[in-house]
Amino acid sequence: MTTTLTIEHRADRVHVQLDRPDVRNAIDQTMIDELHAVCAELEQQPRILIISGANGVFASGADIAQLRERRRDDALLGINSALFSRIAKLPMPVIAAIDGWALGGGAELAYAADFRIASTSARLGNPETALGILPAAGALWRLAELVGEPVAKEIILAGRILSASECLAVHLVTEVHDPDDLLAAAHALADRIAAQDPLATRLAKEVFHAPRAAHPLVDNVAQSILFESEAKFTRMDAFLARRKR
Repeated sequence: MTTTLTIEHRADRVHVQLDRPDVRNAIDQTMIDELHAVCAELEQQPRILIISGANGVFASGADIAQLRERRRDDALLGINSALFSRIAKLPMPVIAAIDGWALGGGAELAYAADFRIASTSARLGNPETALGILPAAGALWRLAELVGEPVAKEIILAGRILSASECLAVHLVTEVHDPDDLLAAAHALADRIAAQDPLATRLAKEVFHAPRAAHPLVDNVAQSILFESEAKFTRMDAFLARRKR
């Protein structure tokens, strides 16, 4: 039973909706704990994860009332960063379906996903420095990897909030849809992922994120596993049979 999330389970995916409407889905400790439980489930039973927000908002950020009371030792625990790193490392791909505001920790949650798609009303940014802190849950390094240093610095150091069209222009998101169509688009993307071989998808994600020095050895080792998999022979036989028609 969750109090901050609405969760839908399907055979090949889990859809998690952030649901704290009174505070625009702000991320509090309870939500952190409940998302960790989702991660534990998906680590044991790998499936695609879709994350969205209820009531036209993805997540307005960390819960400021709780954040106000955190001190040095809390920062060193990496409360949000540990969760977002865990989400990023999930075996199967993660899709963030961003509607409305995705600010601060909400934006950093989206950055941790493998895919980001947005509604036309989406707005992403990191206003932490305006509150006397910095975005310590991934924006200071993930965002530069995603959009490049100049845009990342404008967002982090100058408080720029990106619209959906601006997010698309800098490739922070890959699709923009009307709000009413956003979840259908997320499931359509999940359908395309689910059509791939699950083991190949898992290994491709892991190898993709391996450090540069690990390549090409890690590619070859992963490929050696797949070359022995039954799915490889089944899928390639089906391909060859279609080509003969």
